[in-house]
Amino acid sequence: MTPIISVKNLTRRFGDFTAVDHISFDIEPGQVIGYLGPNGSGKTTTIRMLLGLIRPSEGSARVIGFDAATQSEQVRAQTGYMSQKFALYNDLTARENIAFYAGVYEVQDKQRVDEVLEQLSLTAVSGQLVRTLSAGWRQRLSLAAAIVHHPQLLLLDEPTSGVDPTARRAFWEMIYNLVAEGITIMVTTHYMDESEYCGQVGILNGGRLLALDTPTNLKAALPGRMWEIFLTGESSERTDLLLPILDILAETSGVLRASLAGDYLRVLARDSVRQRDLVTRLASHGIHTVTVVSAAPAMEDMFMSLVSR
Repeated sequence: MTPIISVKNLTRRFGDFTAVDHISFDIEPGQVIGYLGPNGSGKTTTIRMLLGLIRPSEGSARVIGFDAATQSEQVRAQTGYMSQKFALYNDLTARENIAFYAGVYEVQDKQRVDEVLEQLSLTAVSGQLVRTLSAGWRQRLSLAAAIVHHPQLLLLDEPTSGVDPTARRAFWEMIYNLVAEGITIMVTTHYMDESEYCGQVGILNGGRLLALDTPTNLKAALPGRMWEIFLTGESSERTDLLLPILDILAETSGVLRASLAGDYLRVLARDSVRQRDLVTRLASHGIHTVTVVSAAPAMEDMFMSLVSR
């Protein structure tokens, strides 16, 4: 199967700063790809190069069979793009915004505007000015504008940033529905939990692609085991005691990383480290009111492990 996106040594420099550093990957059609990394890691720069909005300093990108740098018009004609800041006109209604983008993409089907409004459950607000809509509705409307021309590929740049958890969940349901219709979707995000929704996840940091695989395979590759440490008894309310425990674990042989997770700790340790080893270590420092339990790895654990390496 021909990749819908094929990137070879893609690099972008701005003066002495390298925003994207020799990344390579292939994306097969018909799936959701997560592009995970903190702000400033190079996610948006990658998306802009895939769309041909900026040229690479080195390397190449082919999107839907076209060279993104030299055939950008052909790429954008078959690609939907949703930027971090919703590109909507506040003084137009929801319907007028979709009609405008349908005109930009030269959509000939006169029913398409009503169709996409209904598809994303926007009919009820179609007559409202965009400036009166909540962030969740504007997000949904921006997605409608990105798919009005039936694109093969959808590039979503931080699409759920700034919306509430309910709107985030609803948005991901829409993403799955679009993939079921045959659209390939690439989503950039800095929300670790959202990567769990993706078929494959690329982990980006400092402009470098550290890994690209399924969430299951990425977590299975975590070096070591995860443990969670909870305070018990009268100490359970004293979260101030967690910081001394962190200091102890930082000097414990076999512990690779320890971090706060609300009112408990998450610890990555080598496979040779057992539960009783951690309990004994803390007891030797006078800390007896703890419970140590085995934990499943999360994408955040994998991300932190890759970054630290």
